[in-house]
Amino acid sequence: MRQVVLDTETTGLEVTQGHRIVEVAAVEMIDRRLSGRHFHQYVDPQRAVDEGALRVHGLDEAFLADKPVFGDIAAELADFLCGAQLIIHNAPFDTAFLFAEFERVGFPRSRLTDAGGALADVLDTLPMARELHPGKRNSLDALSERYGVDNSGRSLHGALLDAELLAEVYLAMTRGQESLMALLAAEEAAGLAAGDSGLAALDLVVVRASDAELAAHDALLAGMAGKQPALWAQP
Repeated sequence: MRQVVLDTETTGLEVTQGHRIVEVAAVEMIDRRLSGRHFHQYVDPQRAVDEGALRVHGLDEAFLADKPVFGDIAAELADFLCGAQLIIHNAPFDTAFLFAEFERVGFPRSRLTDAGGALADVLDTLPMARELHPGKRNSLDALSERYGVDNSGRSLHGALLDAELLAEVYLAMTRGQESLMALLAAEEAAGLAAGDSGLAALDLVVVRASDAELAAHDALLAGMAGKQPALWAQP
C-alpha cells in the first residue's frame, strides 16, 4: 500500500482571506515503511506573510521571493500525491489550502478527488489521536513525546520535518493494527498452505441432546414457571 504523509506551511490561518501556501512537503511510505522518496518545495506566495505565521515557521518574504510560484510545482506535486492515501494531521486545514492552490492554477476539484486523484483518499490523524487519547493534548509535539518520537530539532515548524515526524507518530499510533493485520495474514497463509478453503473444509462435530436430556430440560422449565405461563412456553 502506498501512503504519503503531507504537511504545509502558509502565510496565515484562513484560506478564505486569500492566504497562500509557502512550503509543502510529502514523504512516501510503501507498506508502512519509509521509501526514502519525498517531495519538498518552498513557494513564493505572492503576498505578505502574517506576523503570527512568521513566528510559527520563520519563512519571511525575503527568503521566499526567489522561490517558484505554486503553478510551477503543481503538476509535479499532483503526480507525487496521486494514487496514494494521504496522511495529514488536521487535514481540513491543509486540504483547504491545497484545493485553493490547485484550483487557482486550473486543476478542477473533480480531478483532485476522483478515484486516484491527488486528494482522493485522506486520513486525518488528529481525530484518530483524539479517539485514542481523549482529553489529552494531541498536537504533533504532544504525540511525539507520548510515542517517544525525537522532535528535539523542531524549534520552528517546517513542512518536511513535520511530515517526517508525523510519519513516525502515525506508525507508532497504528502499531497494534499492524500486528493484528500481520497475525491475520499469517493465519490465512497457514490455512492456505494446509489446503484449508474456510469453514466448509472444517470437520465440525455436532453434539445433539439425547431424549433423556430434553425431557430433563422440559421438566426444569416447568418447575420454573409460576401462575402465568412462562414466556418460553408461550406459542
